[in-house]
Amino acid sequence: MSESITAPAAQKSTAPRVAVASLIGTTIEYYDFAVYGTAAALVLGPAFFPASNATLSTLAAFLTFAAAFLARPIGMVLFGTIGDRVGRKRSLVLSLMLMGLSTVGVGLLPTYATAGPIAPVFLVALRLLQGVSLGGEWGGAVLLAAEHSPPGRRAQFASIPQAGPPLGFLLSSAVILPTLTIAGKDGFVEWAWRVPFLLSLVLILVGFWVRSRVGESPVFERRATDTADVPRFPLGTLTKRHPGRLLLGIGAAVGGSAMYYLTIVYSLSYGPALGIPSSTMLTSASVAAAVVVAVTVPVAKLADRVGRRPVILIGAAGCALWAVPMFGSLQTANNLMITGAFSIGLALFIMMFSPMAAFLPELFPARLRYSGASATFILANTLGGGFAPLVATWLNSHWQSPFVLGLYAGGLCLVSMGCVLALPETRDKDFRV
Repeated sequence: MSESITAPAAQKSTAPRVAVASLIGTTIEYYDFAVYGTAAALVLGPAFFPASNATLSTLAAFLTFAAAFLARPIGMVLFGTIGDRVGRKRSLVLSLMLMGLSTVGVGLLPTYATAGPIAPVFLVALRLLQGVSLGGEWGGAVLLAAEHSPPGRRAQFASIPQAGPPLGFLLSSAVILPTLTIAGKDGFVEWAWRVPFLLSLVLILVGFWVRSRVGESPVFERRATDTADVPRFPLGTLTKRHPGRLLLGIGAAVGGSAMYYLTIVYSLSYGPALGIPSSTMLTSASVAAAVVVAVTVPVAKLADRVGRRPVILIGAAGCALWAVPMFGSLQTANNLMITGAFSIGLALFIMMFSPMAAFLPELFPARLRYSGASATFILANTLGGGFAPLVATWLNSHWQSPFVLGLYAGGLCLVSMGCVLALPETRDKDFRV
């Protein structure tokens, strides 16, 4: 059945406002997450995990980065259940507040030099809370935008929150780079690293105000009177009734997750190990993230016209082919070459990920959709993205070449291609059921 009947005419005027509100909230959440990832690459290792071996210190910091991804499934279950039973909007507001409190908390922590072993314990605890929060963010943001979308434009509106992760990274870079320049490397390591974390308080207040002013999803409101239709534990029902789609959906998104996090997070610590200045790596990653923001909606519009699968498959094939030369560009230590290679790589990545905002939710019925979309995306992010810096650090400790990063990311993109080929086209799904 065509999606032309999925959005009442009265909802069309509200769709842009809801999509922008979802984008703002997602940007703030991913700003918080990106600040931690960047700080982990630049300073958190020696500040909280001092070690005689710099690699071990960085590895410990990236272990806390991965820990948040392990906590995401908890948030996926918690906020997915709230989103399917109580409402998309309420779930999103709660996840945003949890992220803000935990991020500001990191900025207030004493370091190992001040508090000893208790400092990394508190750091890991707050990082786990960040992971729980983000576990419920993506599914709710894209659903709120998609379920308000006008006929024939579901991928376009669902993709708008997809620009949140790169915008969050750009926002974090816009704070970290000037702070690093003003305070200097020593000042940043000593105290100024806290500034980006503490600024999150202002952003969270803005995000809370924006999200509290948007309406609930019309798809959810039509079902709200029939709570018996929604199981008490949606993820359990999802696993029992749709195991194939759940597994294939995870696989479909795993390659893009690895590509993104190796570029945006791991390269920031790996580049300096090759003699490339941290500011150069931040600039290259920021330009690539800006490319992602610029092409996200145009790619989604294409997916609305030709279907989700063709666009995703082209992006996955492109990433699989480009991953090796992309990470190989690090050997040149040339700013322009690295920036160009990263920009092409993330442009191909967004061909995989922009349509995912509609594709993954469309795989599941409305009463399980929040849990289904969150489960596929979050578990893919955990497997493909959360462990990517950790796996990459281990790989480079055995094979000291950036080409191994390309083989790792490219291989996972091939896995994603196979999973997308095994799934149906979903462009014309009736989103009301």
